[in-house]
Amino acid sequence: MTDYQLDPECCRLRQRRLIAEMQQLGCDVAILTLAEHVQWLTGIRYPWVLRSAVAILADGRAMLAAPNKSVESGAIDECVAFDAQTLCTLRNDQSERSLQALSRMVPRPGGRMRTAVEFSCFPRHFPGQDDEDRVNIEPAIHRLRRQKDDDELRMIRKAIKATQKMYERARAIVAPGISELEVYNQLQAAAVEEFGEPPTATGNDYQCASPGGPPRPDRTACEGELYILDLGPAYRGYFADNCRTFAVRGISDEQHRAWETVMSVFQLVARSVKPGASARDLYAEAKDLLEHDARGSFPHHLGHGMGLAPHEPPYLNPNWDDRFQEGEVFTVEPGLYAPHLKCGLRIEQNYLVTSSGIELLSDFPADL
Repeated sequence: MTDYQLDPECCRLRQRRLIAEMQQLGCDVAILTLAEHVQWLTGIRYPWVLRSAVAILADGRAMLAAPNKSVESGAIDECVAFDAQTLCTLRNDQSERSLQALSRMVPRPGGRMRTAVEFSCFPRHFPGQDDEDRVNIEPAIHRLRRQKDDDELRMIRKAIKATQKMYERARAIVAPGISELEVYNQLQAAAVEEFGEPPTATGNDYQCASPGGPPRPDRTACEGELYILDLGPAYRGYFADNCRTFAVRGISDEQHRAWETVMSVFQLVARSVKPGASARDLYAEAKDLLEHDARGSFPHHLGHGMGLAPHEPPYLNPNWDDRFQEGEVFTVEPGLYAPHLKCGLRIEQNYLVTSSGIELLSDFPADL
C-alpha cells in the first residue's frame, strides 16, 4: 500500500461497521453500486465511465463485480469480472451486467433474503427479489462516513496540499490584465504537479470581482478588484474545499476592514467547536458577527463537511441541526459581499474535529 491508497484494514473496519447497521435492519446482504461506496468499503476506485458493484454479507465476506478484469488487491474476498467494454466500446448496460455477475456469487439460503441497497440509485437488475425485500442503507452509510479513518485523512490532506500549491501559484500570477482562463489553467497545472496525476475534481469558483463561477473566456482582472478563488481539487475521490481571496494590486481600507471581520469568525470557530457542539448555533453566531460589521452581506451557509463528496454532514446551515462529531472534516467559509468592496471576499478553512476541539488542516496564508 502506498501512502495515498485506502488501507485494506481500514476498509475492513468500515465493512464491520456497515454489517452492524445491517444487523439492526435485519439484512442478510448489502448490495452497493455507487462508486464512492465501493471505494470506501474495498479501497478500489474506478473511473466514472466504468461501473462496479460490491456485496457485503452479514457473515463478513466482501464480493466485488469488477469491470473487464478481476482484481486481487483491496479488501475483498471474492471477485468476478464482467464485460464493461466490447472491442474498447463502453457498454451502456454495465449496471445490469455488474449485478448479474454479482448475483452469481451471492449465496441464497432457503427463504427470502433481505437486502440493503442504495435507494437513490439501485438498479432493478439484481434477480430474485421483490421491492419489499429491500431496505434503504444510504442514511446509515452517510452517517458512518462522517467519521474519517486515518487512511481517508491522508487522502484529504493530500487534496488540501494541492490547494496550497494552487494558491501559491495564484499569489505569484494574479495581477491586472491576467485572464480568468489563464489563472484557471495555471492553477490546474499546480494541482497536477502536486498529485502527479489529474485531479478527480477541480472546484468551481474562478471569477474575479464575483462571488464565484467558472472562468469566463473574455474577463481579465482589474486593479483594485478582489479575486475569490474557491478551490476543491479531489485526490483519488477525496475532496479538499477551501477558499482564498486575492487583491488585484492594492487594498482599500474598506476591503481590509471587511477582511478583518471575516477572519474574526475563525477565532469564534476555535473557541466553539468540539464534539457535541451545534453547527446551527455556530452559523447563527457567525452570521451575527458578520452582519454587525455592516460592510457587506453574508447570504450563504457557513460551511459543511467534506470527504468522498464536496458537501457532507455536518451542515453549518440553519436548515439542519447537526452536531459536530469527533473525526469529521468540515469547512468554514465566512464572507462579506458588496459593490463598494469590488464584489467582496470569502475565506474558507478546513478543520478536523478532535476529542477536545479542532485541528486546522489548511494552515497556509489567508491574507488578501
